[in-house]
Amino acid sequence: MDNIKIPLSLFKQVIYILESINPYSYDDIFQSEFLGVVDALNKKKDALELREAYADIIRANDEDSRHWARMRYLKQKRLINEGY
Repeated sequence: MDNIKIPLSLFKQVIYILESINPYSYDDIFQSEFLGVVDALNKKKDALELREAYADIIRANDEDSRHWARMRYLKQKRLINEGY
């Protein structure tokens, strides 16, 4: 699989636009593929956000900041694992 690089803001805009489309007026195959694409993009967005939250732990200036960054990371990870 080839990878491409696009700005994060564009990536989030694409997800936003796709999520505003109602796929249910199309046939079952389109619906399935469309929802699969949106799901895959959201999983990638979640992974990027989780990676950034982890980086906040590493970049923390002091132990208190590190603790709160770790708590945010763990909460975010739990929400992703639970499927919101």
